[in-house]
Amino acid sequence: MSDLNYTRNIGIMAHIDAGKTTTTERILFYTGKNYKLGETHEGSATMDWMVQEQERGITITSAATTVYWDWKDGHYKFNIIDTPGHVDFTVEVERSLRVLDGAIAIFCAVGGVEPQSETVWRQADKYNVPRIAFINKMDRAGADFFSVVKQIKERLGANPIPIELPIGQENLYKGVVNLITNKAYIWDDESNGTKFYEVPMPDDLKETVSEYRQRLIEGVAEENDALLEKFFDDPNSITEDEIVAEIRKATLSMKIVPVMCGSAFKNKGIQTLLDAVAAFLPSPLDMKEVDGINPKTEKEESRPISAKAPFSALAFKIATDPYVGRLCFFRVYSGALDSGSYVYNANTGKKERISRIMQMHSNKQNPLDRIEAGDIGAAVGFKDIKTGHTLCDEAHPIILESMKFPEPVISIAVEPLTQADMDKLTNALMKLAEEDPTFRVKTDEVSGQTVISGMGELHLDIIMDRLRREFNVQVNQGRPEVAYKEAITQTVQHHEIYKKQTGGKGKFADVLFEIGPADDGVTGLQFVNEVKGGNIPKEYIPAIEKGFKDAMLNGVLAGYPMDSMKVRIIDGSFHPVDSDQLSFELCAKIGFKAACRKASPVLLEPIMKLEVLTPDAYVGDVTGDLNRRRGMLENITAKVGVQAIHAKVPLEQMFGYVTALRTITSGRANSTMEFSHYAEVSREQQDAILKNKNNY
Repeated sequence: MSDLNYTRNIGIMAHIDAGKTTTTERILFYTGKNYKLGETHEGSATMDWMVQEQERGITITSAATTVYWDWKDGHYKFNIIDTPGHVDFTVEVERSLRVLDGAIAIFCAVGGVEPQSETVWRQADKYNVPRIAFINKMDRAGADFFSVVKQIKERLGANPIPIELPIGQENLYKGVVNLITNKAYIWDDESNGTKFYEVPMPDDLKETVSEYRQRLIEGVAEENDALLEKFFDDPNSITEDEIVAEIRKATLSMKIVPVMCGSAFKNKGIQTLLDAVAAFLPSPLDMKEVDGINPKTEKEESRPISAKAPFSALAFKIATDPYVGRLCFFRVYSGALDSGSYVYNANTGKKERISRIMQMHSNKQNPLDRIEAGDIGAAVGFKDIKTGHTLCDEAHPIILESMKFPEPVISIAVEPLTQADMDKLTNALMKLAEEDPTFRVKTDEVSGQTVISGMGELHLDIIMDRLRREFNVQVNQGRPEVAYKEAITQTVQHHEIYKKQTGGKGKFADVLFEIGPADDGVTGLQFVNEVKGGNIPKEYIPAIEKGFKDAMLNGVLAGYPMDSMKVRIIDGSFHPVDSDQLSFELCAKIGFKAACRKASPVLLEPIMKLEVLTPDAYVGDVTGDLNRRRGMLENITAKVGVQAIHAKVPLEQMFGYVTALRTITSGRANSTMEFSHYAEVSREQQDAILKNKNNY
């Protein structure tokens, strides 16, 4: 297995309920990893190993596994990560895509391109991950292969090229026609789809197959002049291998997305999907050399994807296992690592001992003696590694590009039932925060309460459930609160003098500054130093910047954080004895509070993107309810038998919405919601929110 050409690091991504976990279960079955079929709805899926996943029938954490598959004359190794579809766990998709080379995007043949499909597609675009599309659930009523292909083109801006066409749809779905080989295949139900046979091409499909095959070969030949000539002379003279090679080239350069179809639940189409992974998705060697920054020289360096190069790896996930303790999932980009050796953490500047290396299969581990470039594994025995840290060779340090995670939008206060459990709760929350970068824990300075924040109601619900079951901590929880933010809307000048005289050395700082909104597209503190002639010595400038940065964590209206602002230091003065860094830091903090009050501060609230799928009869009731929730309707589109209502709604109005929607539509509608952006609240709302905050 040392030949990296036969390795594929792939992820399975999709909207909730498109069939990711079921597809992964079938892959495990047909590659011989599992001997029986696991089902999501029965709670027996291998990859959904958490109790909460089995009960709810959803994926919460991305699980990794390794399988082997023979295609043509090669024995291929697939490292597969099954990711969640629910938007609350989008961090799991983000960090998996960062370290994967390719992906299978699964779409439901009935639902098509759904809101979360768009989100994961954009995430894959961000990390330049080539992908193939698998249109699943072809056996369902309302399945429409060609409609989904059209949606992938229109909604995702991709170039989908079918390389299979379905034989029959809905309950008549039997198999596929492969456009590369120009042959038809059907699956045998008796053997759970293990066997499939070549059959004569159905007469009613011959014309469609001919048209789509012509398109495929034309598209392939366009990329290659020699093939184009061959195509004009005799289209049938182009060989299968030539077609496969050109589809692979176009997939890797992200010009096309090959489209397959099947029904994972009915055991059809999985083997051809595995062939396509081997044929079209990249091996680690197809990816360009990995780039990073040398922390000593601050210059960019690259590492070749080879076991002989200096070691470099990216930690993309930390998990807690009841038997082996903390696990660090990492992708090796260059070099090799032996079990029991030391690595250098370039982010902390410390050495870490990796006592054992594991290859993961869901929540089980197989020990490895050594791991090499291009592979994904898990390490045990480390002290201080966090998501996004780079592990490398101490003699050749490098920091690889990390991941950016979204900010939490919802918070609740928690407290243990008994004071004796306080330490247990603190430890449990620290462990959970270490695993999940979108989960935050802080202590409210005013009330002294422990406040936890996350990506949505389901996210916090799962956290509370894990506290009770995994960590055995019984907790009370407060009502959910929206994570508001603050911003200033005007630019003002302010002069702050900080003086404190006690016996002996006093404190003195004097700063004249301008504070206002940051320039477009800038987040965080935009700090500009324009002090002339050493009126404030250079060594005090970082202290002023730190003062403003710290002050942004608590805005002036209600203590909510401020995301961005611009500060221009114009002038100031210092005292040769009494001035020090702390004086200037405190001066900046006090000046911030005074200046922001004059700069027309406002509250910002999270706005969510909502899609509701409802039968026609309830459209009026659903839209009326959304209007009452301050929703802005964007459009209503028809899908098979239902209407899709798209709206932007403030999160503050959406607590308990799922229950309300069930009531309005007699349980026949469902909704998906994801974070869209922050927007300014109206003056009346702002007053009401501040009044509530003060009374609470």
